[in-house]
Formats: sequence, structure tokens, C-alpha cells
Amino acid sequence: MKTLLSTKAWLWLLWIGLTLGLLGWFSYMLLQDSDPQLFMPGPLSAGHHQFADSCTVCHTDPLGGKEVIQEACFNCHKDERKKPFDSHPSTKFKDPRNADTLQNIDALHCMTCHTEHKPEITRKNGVTQPVDFCMHCHADIGEERVSHKEMAFTTCANGGCHNFHNNRDIYTDFLMKHQNEPELLAVRVVPERDLASALEEIMEYPHDKYPLESLTLDQADMPAGITLGDSVKHDWLTTSHAAAGVNCSACHLVAITEEVDPAWTDNPGDSACVNCHSLEQQRFEKGKHGMRLAAGLSPMSVNQAMLPMQSDAAHAELNCLSCHGAHTFDTRTAAVDACLSCHADEHSLAYEGSPHHRLWIEEQVGELPAGSGVSCATCHMPRLEFDVSEWSSRTGVDHNQSANLSPNTKMLRSSCLHCHGMGFAMDALADSNLIKNNFVGKPGVHVESLRLAQEDYDRAMAERQEADNSE
Repeated sequence: MKTLLSTKAWLWLLWIGLTLGLLGWFSYMLLQDSDPQLFMPGPLSAGHHQFADSCTVCHTDPLGGKEVIQEACFNCHKDERKKPFDSHPSTKFKDPRNADTLQNIDALHCMTCHTEHKPEITRKNGVTQPVDFCMHCHADIGEERVSHKEMAFTTCANGGCHNFHNNRDIYTDFLMKHQNEPELLAVRVVPERDLASALEEIMEYPHDKYPLESLTLDQADMPAGITLGDSVKHDWLTTSHAAAGVNCSACHLVAITEEVDPAWTDNPGDSACVNCHSLEQQRFEKGKHGMRLAAGLSPMSVNQAMLPMQSDAAHAELNCLSCHGAHTFDTRTAAVDACLSCHADEHSLAYEGSPHHRLWIEEQVGELPAGSGVSCATCHMPRLEFDVSEWSSRTGVDHNQSANLSPNTKMLRSSCLHCHGMGFAMDALADSNLIKNNFVGKPGVHVESLRLAQEDYDRAMAERQEADNSE
């Protein structure tokens, strides 16, 4: 008996010693500013993997719980989580009429459906709910819509069907507006950018520094002693910067602090771009390319990407100058060449030689009108209308290249429908093989959403007519 008690005592001492040792090691490693990934319970999802080296981006309070994480989610995604961009905003579930739905699923917290560090249950878009989670609230959908009767709840998120958040492109009324459209529309051009014509309406634009007038080389205001090479002269003079009165000092004269006078710097970086392109910078920091900058971290480098990338670009950093090279700022280069200099996935590599690429080449040589070519940016960085004041807006390029990436039905409204009919576009986006070869050929998949929308519309009209006749 004495030996048994002695053995237990030693085991307790060993356990206490190991516990203290582990605590000491963790404390030491934390104080040594070691790699935080050592303490992660599991890898991050594809949408957040860039933050693996900085836990505090989300865990702003080490002792905080669900509410701290919720605030972190909201800080980054609040603009997209409101009507009309979110079909299920929190306000929907705070409405007393929908309070009963919260008994089935806590739709007020992002973590309910998006739990990080759970690779074994994480699906596309970082979703960690089972594929049939829609049934928690829509179990009677077959009774509400006859067209959906006997459909399995595992099919809700199929291509051309439902997206929990932004579902605008497949609302019944939107689908009805695009019934019976041809594969190719008669007019196939994207909206024209109009920053230059909208500058007078943009209050934040520094009009006093950059009057809207064309500059010549003699007016270049670089300091004495700086010699411009012929290529730099040509690059600057042929850009819209020189045409809009943006002189050398606009980018190279940098104020480190408000108390110190601006000083000339040869390499101002992309911080100079914000003076005139704050909207583009804000949108850039919303996407995967710029999200680290928005969190106050170093820029993303190509070797951090999860897609296959060009090996010689591995250590390149992503900022404004990555695509818009200094002095040239050629949007044509940024729209294709800059993308392909990094991306080496199957879809990207198949772009050159594809029907879309041929249209792009024909536009560049003047065989097609402006806006009719299809570059990488045409689809992944579409031209949208942005408010610039309470009374005006402008059409610009959405630099958040992740905005319509997934689910890809978000491309319909912003990209595809400028050139294609709804039916053809939905089928193409649902065909994974067609996406891989960059849309060479016709879709091998057919989406039934247009037909279902027509059936629901016809049924609703018949019920209304019957009600009118019974009065």
C-alpha cells in the first residue's frame, strides 16, 4: 500500500512538473516573438490564410470570445453585410417577426457558419456548416414554391442557385428581366471609365495642386540636378497624369508628418497614389491582394498565394506599383500582362489564345471599339458605378479583385451580362471544365434557374388572375 501511494505521488509530481515546464516553454516562446503559427489549433481558411503570421488581426483581445471575433469580422466585411449586397443581413434576424429563426441557427454571428482553424469541416468560401444548413429555416420551401418541391437541400448552393449572402443576381425578378436572351448580345462593351470627367465633382481631389490642364516636359517640376532619361520623359508625357496636370511633385514630394515640410523622394511608393485614387486604394485593400495592407501588415508577396504562381515572381510584393509600373501607369498592361506575370493556374494560363483574349487583341489594334475586348480585369476587376458625393457618381474599376470571385454567380451582373445573355452566362459559370480552359467552347452544363423563375412567375400571375376573377 505504501509503495502504491508513493507511485501516485510521483506521478502527480511528474504531471505538475511537465505542466509547469510546458507553460514555461509557451511563455518563453511568446516573449521571444516566435512564429505565432506554432500556437494555432489548425490552419486558417483560404480567405484568411494571409493572416497566419499575425493572430491579433482577428484576436484583438487575447481573452475575448465570440463578440471580439464578431467585431473583427465586421471591421473588414461591414460594407458587404448590408442590403442590397447581403440577402441575410443581421437586421433581418433582429426583426421580431424573424426571431424564431434564431432558435434554429445563430445567424447574428459570423462564426456560426465560418469557424476558422477547422480544415476538416471547412468548405468553399470558408463555410463550416453542413451543406444542407438552409433547411433550418426553409424546410417548407417546397410548399411555398411548387417549382422547388422535392428538391434536396444539398442542391441549394449549386451553380446558378442560391448564395446565402449576395443573392441579387438570381432573384426571380432579375431573372425575369433576362429571359430568352441570345448567347451574345447585339452590343458588347463594358462601361467607360470617367474619372477625368468626374474630377470636378470629387471634393477630396486636390484641385489646388493639380489643375486640370495638360503639361509639357518643360513644365516638369523635378528639382534641379535630377536628369530624366528619355524613357521616363516619354512614359510620363504619354500618360493621363501629364494630361491631367499631375506633375512630378504630385507623387515625389512627400510629407512624412504634418509638422515637417514635404521633401523630395526618388521612390515614393504607392502611398502617393492615395492622394488622388483613395477609392481605388480602399477597394484594393478589401481584396486578397491588399488585405494585409488594410490590417497594417507588410504587403502580400506572391509566394503567399494558394494558387499556382510563376516561380520568378515568388518574392514580388503586391501594391499599386506591382501592376501600374512607375511613370507608365498603362492600364492595358495592368489588365493582362501584370496578372499573367504572377498567376500560373490552369484558368490563367489558358487565357492567351482564348476567344476572350482574341477580342482583347483586336481592341488593342483598333479592329474593335474601345471596351469590347475582354481582359483579365474585365471580369475580375469590373467597372462599377461608385458614389463620389451625395449628388454624383463615377464609373471606375473595382480594385477589389475578390469581390465577384466566389460564388462566381456574382460575376453575372458586374461582368458577364455586358456581353452575354443570362442563360448562356449562368451555364458557363457552372461548368468547371469550361472555366479551366478559359471558356473555349460551349457550356456542357445547364442551369434550370431561368425556367424555375418563369414557372414561379406564371404561377403567381395565375393566382392573381384567379383572385381578381373571384372578386
